[in-house]
Amino acid sequence: MTTDTTTARRSQRPHRPGRWVAGQGRMALWLLLPAVVVVFGVIVYPIIRTGVMAVTDVTSAMQTQADFVGLANFATATADPNFWWSLWRTLYFTLVSTAIELVLGLGLAGLLNLDLRGRWLLRTIVVIPWAVPTVVAGALWKGIFNAQYGSLNALLSQLGIIDDYQVWLGSPFLALNMVILADVWKTVPVVAFMLLAGLSAIPGEVYEAARLDRAGPLRTLWHITLPLLLPSISIVMVLRIIEAFKVFDIVYAMTRGGPADGTKTIAYFTYTTAFSDQQYGVGSALSYLIVAVIMILSALYLRALRRNEMSLL
Repeated sequence: MTTDTTTARRSQRPHRPGRWVAGQGRMALWLLLPAVVVVFGVIVYPIIRTGVMAVTDVTSAMQTQADFVGLANFATATADPNFWWSLWRTLYFTLVSTAIELVLGLGLAGLLNLDLRGRWLLRTIVVIPWAVPTVVAGALWKGIFNAQYGSLNALLSQLGIIDDYQVWLGSPFLALNMVILADVWKTVPVVAFMLLAGLSAIPGEVYEAARLDRAGPLRTLWHITLPLLLPSISIVMVLRIIEAFKVFDIVYAMTRGGPADGTKTIAYFTYTTAFSDQQYGVGSALSYLIVAVIMILSALYLRALRRNEMSLL
């Protein structure tokens, strides 16, 4: 009888989910702790440290004491003519590479969207350049452009297009365009697959109606495909502008900013200012200027993404 009474009293006690939720919360915090430590060590602390260096006269990585100089490093960075030249090169690289990648990516996306036999194999082959690490791709194209034994000179010579081997990375402006070519080769596949997702979302009935109206391929492209694909194009364009503005690794692998600083982009100029010239304060200020531009471009990306979501509703 006593046992039955005790059991009844326990069953009548109200259920308390708070204790279970608190236990789950502590477990979640413990599971997130390694990620938080990594994020703080890799992202948060460097951002704070760079911000401190940007307003002090730090000239060495081992320097423990530095004087506060305010915005003097930013003024020094923007007063350097090399800063504006590197910014011009970066803008040229960004605009030209993004434009070429969008045009080629759109054509490649249309090809991948066709109902062809072995389409899966074609898509697998197309994604290979994007899967290659950027440093490896840079070294590969550096060998292709080599003035003595490069395969590009050999091919053009055998086709009779050139009589003598050309130094493709020997002049500043030509070298910058060769770096753009290498970047386009690597990036077009990812642009094509992002645009392919937008093409796949266009209803087939729209093209069927265009065929019934006897619309040609160019008219269909201009009046149907491009307007319906415009949200995807805007997102891809902003993303590629952000990535191209930060270009560093392929420049480092191919030209190291040369010749005559002809391929020194703003990111590479920041790197050389901080680590080669030992001007850590100015280099930190330059990095924050790059972050400011990236934040503006990211805001444009989020706005384009929001417009895309609204167009799908």
